Amino acid sequence: MLDGFTYQTVETGEASIRVAVAGSGPPVLLLHGYPQTHMAWHRIAPVLAREFTVVAPDLRGYGDSTAAIHLSGPDSMAKRALARDQVAVMSHLGFDRYAVVAHDRGARVGYRLALDHPARVKAFASLTVVPTIEVWQRVDMAFAMGAWHWFLFAQAFDLPERFIGADPDDFLDRTLRKMTRYRDRLGPQAVAAYRAAFRRDAVRHAMMNDYRAAATIDLDHDKADRAAGRKLGCPVLVTWEAGRHQSGETLADIWQGWADEVEGGPIDAGHLQAEEAPGEVLALLMPFLNRNT
Repeated sequence: MLDGFTYQTVETGEASIRVAVAGSGPPVLLLHGYPQTHMAWHRIAPVLAREFTVVAPDLRGYGDSTAAIHLSGPDSMAKRALARDQVAVMSHLGFDRYAVVAHDRGARVGYRLALDHPARVKAFASLTVVPTIEVWQRVDMAFAMGAWHWFLFAQAFDLPERFIGADPDDFLDRTLRKMTRYRDRLGPQAVAAYRAAFRRDAVRHAMMNDYRAAATIDLDHDKADRAAGRKLGCPVLVTWEAGRHQSGETLADIWQGWADEVEGGPIDAGHLQAEEAPGEVLALLMPFLNRNT
């Protein structure tokens, strides 16, 4: 659990969302990614809570948040559906407008929230992520070899579930090593939380449906937005891994096609920046939030 945070479960109608809340001031919604829980923010959230009201949920299907029993399949993990969960959570807590800071799968929920509910999002920070359609259109051998789980997880039920279920602890350990530049910086308590969740069949199944959605319904939603010329109406901050875009476009360049106000920079870390380099992330994030909340 996050030190100093209180916990509650919010029923959205589609899901039961477990959420941690602390602080006061302008609201900031933190959305984690795969294969994590809200504990991904354990080094960022307490610092933000000194100036902001911080809301850190487990995404639907992840951690201790669950979808309604009747919901199943990739559509149940569409980012549009997960964004609705977060609108309901924030409304329940009394917040109509807020900043969204998100990473990995959570950032895909975050930009969908900003596109579908523009009046709700005052600012959006995306750690290491660009829109899903932009990822698929840039797939090359390097991406396929490095992010092969995108393709495995998108396969039909229940091939990936069987594959990963054979030894979930080993798969998680390999995943965390691959995702990080500084694996030793991950907090033991956070890793223990990820492991406890990843051991559950229902959580792994939700994760697979998350990636299945990215290859189907999420992609369709992005295509429709692009065709309609929709953009995020809020300021956008994006970070990326230092050294990965030296000879080509950066993630900020890509986001220019989706928002009019974009800023950002590289972080000396792997993919799990909020845990590997919280000081660097906060150095970019705090001024951005102070200007835009």
